[in-house]
Amino acid sequence: MVRYIDLFSGCGGLSLGLQKSGWKGLFAIEKNADAFLTLKHNLIGKRSHFDWPDWLDLKNHDINTVISKYSDKLKSLRGTIDLVAGGPPCQGFSMAGRRNEKDNRNKLIDSYVEFVNLVQPKILFFENVRGEAYSEYVWKKLQKLGYDVHGEIVNFSEYGIPQKRRRFILIATKNGQAQDFFNSIVKNRADFFKSKKITDNTSLSDAISDLTKINGTQDSPDTQSFQAGIYSKPKSNYQKLMRQGRPLTNKVADSHRFARHRVDTVERFQYILDNSTANLTISDELRKKYNLKKHTIVPLCEKSCTPTLTTLPDDYIHYCEPRILTVREYARIQSFPDSYEFKGKYTTGGNRRKFEVPRYTQIGNAIPPLFSEQAGLALKDML
Repeated sequence: MVRYIDLFSGCGGLSLGLQKSGWKGLFAIEKNADAFLTLKHNLIGKRSHFDWPDWLDLKNHDINTVISKYSDKLKSLRGTIDLVAGGPPCQGFSMAGRRNEKDNRNKLIDSYVEFVNLVQPKILFFENVRGEAYSEYVWKKLQKLGYDVHGEIVNFSEYGIPQKRRRFILIATKNGQAQDFFNSIVKNRADFFKSKKITDNTSLSDAISDLTKINGTQDSPDTQSFQAGIYSKPKSNYQKLMRQGRPLTNKVADSHRFARHRVDTVERFQYILDNSTANLTISDELRKKYNLKKHTIVPLCEKSCTPTLTTLPDDYIHYCEPRILTVREYARIQSFPDSYEFKGKYTTGGNRRKFEVPRYTQIGNAIPPLFSEQAGLALKDML
């Protein structure tokens, strides 16, 4: 059995894909309680995916606390861990590439390297947004620990995800060549698609057309005074894959709660849909017409994949209905199967954004499980 530890795990997108590709988790480190609750519910409560150690409480943890309290326990894992997966945030680096020494978020990078040095896994899988200075900093740190390191920008839409999401993937290994990973995911892609009965050209409608509001609504099962959507029959192989063969037609989808838009908001959204170019932010003329100050408002395109999903759902308008996307539609675009149930608040705002991670944010920050499953297969081949 190949074993891994997931750092900065979020709601579990990476771990879910690794589980589907035959990996077994030891534990996951995630600071936020909401995101960890989603991971715990799905990957521990429903799937028993982790062999959680007795010495670590089954709850959300800060990586620095784990290192300070359990360094001896982590050292004792040497030789037993094949993979450490996940990557710390990079907000402490400026867009110009300078490292802000006073930004506490930079300490997470050093904590990540310290954790790796304590456990000394055979392979590292590291994912984050693009950033040359950030990636170079991590690259050099890992080389000093004796790893062969290689990184590339990967477009997840080329791996079956209905979203143009480009992320920096870094692989480090103590056995062989790190570049082998990238050769492998490209080589194995066609067979993987064939096994799932999907293609590398999944459109937005392929992903979510069975979740439109016109299918019908019922009272939301988890929020009073809201309506939730029900399934129609699946209309694509991607939808069948996300539904995992379960008979869901006419049932309420998890986290498929519709926003309660005002009448004037619905009218504005419909006008934007009728008078804008899909997948591009709206024109200055439309901003002026409606006195809109928001930086990004993008009407989505039915026949292509989406732009990169952010953690802000009101950045996008559904391709054929004058509304924002639901949490479940977000999850579909990120390739979470419909059986994966999200916990915590739906949205947040203001200063609460600093410490709350609601459902939209959990999904927007996640690694798509359909990609991490392919990554997991390639990582196993490297052992």
